Order: sequence, then structure tokens, then C-alpha cells
Amino acid sequence: MPLVTTKEMFKKAYEGGYAIGAFNVNNMEIIQGITEAGKEENAPLILQVSAGARKYAKHIYLVKLVEAAIIDTGLPIALHLDHGEDFEVCKACVDGGFTSVMIDGSKYDFETNIKVTKEVVEYAHSKGVVVEGELGKLAGIEDAVNVSAEDAQFTNPAEVEEFVEKTGVDSLAIAIGTSHGAYKFKPGQKPRLRFDILEEVGKRIPGFPIVLHGASSVMQEYVKIVNTYGGKMPDAIGVPEEMLRQAAKMAVCKINIDSDLRLAMTASIRQHFYENPDHFDPRQYLKPARENIKTVVKHKLKDVLGCSGKA
Repeated sequence: MPLVTTKEMFKKAYEGGYAIGAFNVNNMEIIQGITEAGKEENAPLILQVSAGARKYAKHIYLVKLVEAAIIDTGLPIALHLDHGEDFEVCKACVDGGFTSVMIDGSKYDFETNIKVTKEVVEYAHSKGVVVEGELGKLAGIEDAVNVSAEDAQFTNPAEVEEFVEKTGVDSLAIAIGTSHGAYKFKPGQKPRLRFDILEEVGKRIPGFPIVLHGASSVMQEYVKIVNTYGGKMPDAIGVPEEMLRQAAKMAVCKINIDSDLRLAMTASIRQHFYENPDHFDPRQYLKPARENIKTVVKHKLKDVLGCSGKA
């Protein structure tokens, strides 16, 4: 089975009231952990690559690792560029085997965002690749994305129809209160997502797939492990999983998860070296780290996103 686009995935997800997990990948162990979980849960997957991941692992290595995962699992998998910053980066990924790209024009004004996004859509569609756009600005830091809380902006539902019509995008990332990175909400602060915005967007563009970025839950069991074995992560609250379940039952068809994977992997490695300070074989500490990734992804697929058995 070759790489697939997200078109059929999103159609089924919208109609079925569930979401597809979009998991960021950086190396072989992360890809293996995600896809092994997907195989056991018989779930479709989106593996996404950030600008930082392309620089770290190189484009061609990640493409070939994902292709190997498809051969190994037989799952429908889409390979997606996360937060493409300009036309050139998106074009390189389209030409380099990706089946989906995101052009993040949220840093521009509305008209410029339309212009930049439309350019990517026209090129990608000519090659059979789908495109995700973005309206609104999420706060937080993740790889090349760095938006202060003061500069964050909720998506304006009144703009979505015009944006989708003029750009021709296949899905739309919106800002309803999530944020990139691990530090989303301060202790004592009640997490709140603007489901009223999501509902209004769904009414204005019915049947259109919506994307939620910055949706890691900052799983506290892994924060505790990191801090037990020498870490200094401050208390942080992520997006409550019940809120993600609610979003998946509405118009949200793709939910991005990155920080939870990093946290699970780091927790395992910290614990391993604390308990085995004489180990130096990477296989000894990367194997349990891969298992942690698998455990997290299985939980997300089955208990949060609702896409188990949907492959």
C-alpha cells in the first residue's frame, strides 16, 4: 500500500464523529512506536514532520522510514508537513513524496494569508497532494513556531467561508484556545476551549474538516517520572482529554499530538539511565522509550480520538 492523502480519512472521520491522530516524528523509534500502536489498534495514521524534524533527520530518511512502516504494518498512512512556513518548503515536500502539506500563513494579514495559501494549494493539487491552511494564531513554542500569549488570536468564524473558498484548502486549522508545547495552562488555571467558535465554524462550512493543533495533554504520569529522575519540569496542565473527545465529535477530524510523545520518550530514557548508569548501548534505552511511545499512542487512538478499528 502506498502513502495516502487525508481526503478519505477525513470524510470517514467527519461522518463517524471521531478524529485522526497526527503524530510528529523525528526518528526511527518514534515512527515504530506510533505505527506499531496503529497496527494493534487497526487505526489510520497521519505522521507529520516539522521544519525542525526535516533539519534533524533529513527529509529523505524520514520519507523512507515512513514507507518502511507502511510495508511493515499495511496501514493507511499519510505523510504530512507540519507548519510549512513558505511556498518553497511546501513545494520541496510535495516534490519529495509527502501526501499532505500545511502552509501556515497565520502570521500574515487575512488577504496575504489567502494569497500565500492559494499559491501552495494550486501547486500541491496539481501533484495530487492535499493542503491544510490556518486561520488564527496559537500561542506557545514548538520547533520554529513561537507565538506569545499576547499575540495569540482566536479564529474569527466570519472569515472561514471566504478563506476556504478563495484558497481551495482541503482542511483548516483553527485557534480555539489550545497552544503549542508542554506549558499550556498554569496550575490553578482552568483550561477552556472555545467550543462556541468551533460550533460556529462547523455551521459556516458544514462537512469541512477542521484541525486542532497544540493538543497534547501533558500526561502527568510522565512529568512525575521526568522530575523523579533529575528533571525540573514546572507544573503544567495540558488540554484535558475530555475536551479533545468533545472536539472529535464535532467538526475536528485531525488532532495534532507531539509534546506527549516527547515527554513519554524522555521519561523512559531518564529513568533508564538513573537505574542503569553503566549502560551505553543505545538499544538498551531506546527500546523502552519506543514502548512508551507505543503505550501513549494506543491510549490516544482508542480512548481519546476514537479511531481504533477505523483503518
